[in-house]
Amino acid sequence: MSGSAKLEEAVRSEILAKPYAILDDQDVMHALIEANAKAMGNNVVDLRGIVMERLETRLDRLEDTHRSVIAAAYENLAGTNQVHRAILKMLEPTGFEAFLRGLGGDVAEILQVDRITLVLETVQNDDDPVVDRLDSVLALAEPGFVDTYLSHGRGGPARPVVLRQVHDASPLVYGEAADWVRSEACLKLDFGKGRLPGMLAMAAEDPHQFSPTQGTELLAFFAGVFERTMRHWLS
Repeated sequence: MSGSAKLEEAVRSEILAKPYAILDDQDVMHALIEANAKAMGNNVVDLRGIVMERLETRLDRLEDTHRSVIAAAYENLAGTNQVHRAILKMLEPTGFEAFLRGLGGDVAEILQVDRITLVLETVQNDDDPVVDRLDSVLALAEPGFVDTYLSHGRGGPARPVVLRQVHDASPLVYGEAADWVRSEACLKLDFGKGRLPGMLAMAAEDPHQFSPTQGTELLAFFAGVFERTMRHWLS
């Protein structure tokens, strides 16, 4: 079609009837701008075309940001629902032993972790058969172990939630599973005045499941509910 050729009457009528359809179509608008630039020749600077290109670039960036924000919101909502379901399942048992077994079973499955261990500091060498029966989810440690473990022995105050990759997992915490643990979430527990602290250790075989760059708010909330439930059992 030559530059002076007329549009077919049907196409022209459609455009005149729905001009916004053209404006909303980025590919069509881009083609029109290019055609206009070619018609003006190389000796004319088309400022409108330059502005349009810049606005187009900014729009693309804005759309990418918008998608990222929506994806993050959905991910946060999914994580919140996941933690809420785990808490409800954790509160179902009416006995302490069932409570701990559920922690290493249904609760771990809902949270999509490969293992959960409750570490309790104690000054006693406890030979309670219950401890032996729960060795897959319960570990006893000497006073001071939790802070040292959370800080990796570097001293200073321990953070309440620590997310990190693991190369040499602790056999005291994970038992035989220590061979395959590659990342962990460690939650410090406060059982109240006069009681030694504890720790929940969530382990994953995937080295990227837990990392220091992830948010900790939901895990801190889970730890808060758990430690208050433990205070009930300990009393």
